[in-house]
Order: sequence, then structure tokens, then C-alpha cells
Amino acid sequence: MTMDLERALRAGAGFDAPVPEVWPAAEAAGLLDVAYATLDSPVGELLLAATPRGLVCVGYDGEDALSRLAARVSPRVLSAPRKLDPVRRELDEYFAGRRRRFDFQLDWALARGEFGRRVLKATAQVPFGSVASYRSVAEAAGSPRAVRAAGNALGGNPLPIVVPCHRIVRTGGALGGYTGGLERKLKLLALEGAL
Repeated sequence: MTMDLERALRAGAGFDAPVPEVWPAAEAAGLLDVAYATLDSPVGELLLAATPRGLVCVGYDGEDALSRLAARVSPRVLSAPRKLDPVRRELDEYFAGRRRRFDFQLDWALARGEFGRRVLKATAQVPFGSVASYRSVAEAAGSPRAVRAAGNALGGNPLPIVVPCHRIVRTGGALGGYTGGLERKLKLLALEGAL
């Protein structure tokens, strides 16, 4: 709703020239805790959000992601596309097949608990073009018997694509679930040549 409202206000106001960005002044005044932008991608529009610590969210559900950010990180959330240009550039390169890993910092603030954070960090180590099982991720996170808990942590991954939970499959090789839906998981695995 926020993005739609912003677009409607800009269109309704009849601006012929670009509207000046307010985020630089907000940042200078210490009022910008979360910057966000969108990215059109082969798997749909993505909402990207970053804090001063790094990328905190990649959302398939833009409005819901903004609400979660405001509730769990800070209500001081502003659209700041230029601030997220480096992230958007790396993701564009990934979708074009020219990038296999990301170089920007991550903020783990939205990870669910310490075990969830360990699962996500283990998942981030799964190489491009390969897959791992939920069991192997649970083992790497230090709890080999917590396969279901590892799956739940991956289901709440706030950084899909960047923390490649699409590379995690069931022990027998079945796809398992994916927050963005199985169609997106298949597209991402095909993009990486992992199918």
C-alpha cells in the first residue's frame, strides 16, 4: 500500500520533473533507519531494504515486508532507490548470469532466533549451482536432528535469493517448500544450472 500510495501521490500531483529524494536529508539528520527500493526481476518485483549494517530484507511481498520492517526493525523507513543501487546492480548481474555470489553486507536482524541465524548463515555457504539438504544445513548449524526446525527457519528467511534457501532440498532430492513459491524456486535453480 505504501508504494502504491507514493506512486499515486506523485502521479496525482502532476509532477513533470522528478521529485527530489528526501532520504539524504533524513539520513544526515539521523532519521533514516531503513532504506528501501524495488527491483523488477525474472521472479517478480522484489522489495529490497537495508539498514546501516547491511541488506536486511528481500521481499516478494512488498507491502507486507514494509510492515514487518516497520514493526521489527524501525518505523523510520524511507524509499531510497539510489542508496540501494549497489545491491540492485549485483542482483541484476545475478539474474543476467554474470554473478555467482554477492559482495554486500547483510543485517541478520530479521532472522528468527540464534538457531535460525545459524541456519541462514549455513545456507549462505551453499555454493552457486549446487543444492544441499535440510539435514545438512541443520548439521552445519550445530543441530543435526533439528531438520524440521531448519526448514522452519528457512521458511522465514528474510533474505531469499541472497541467502539461497532455494538451494535447499529434501534429503531424497524432492524440492521441498519455498517462501516465494515452487515456481520461483524452480526458476532460480534453473538460472543457476542446478536442476
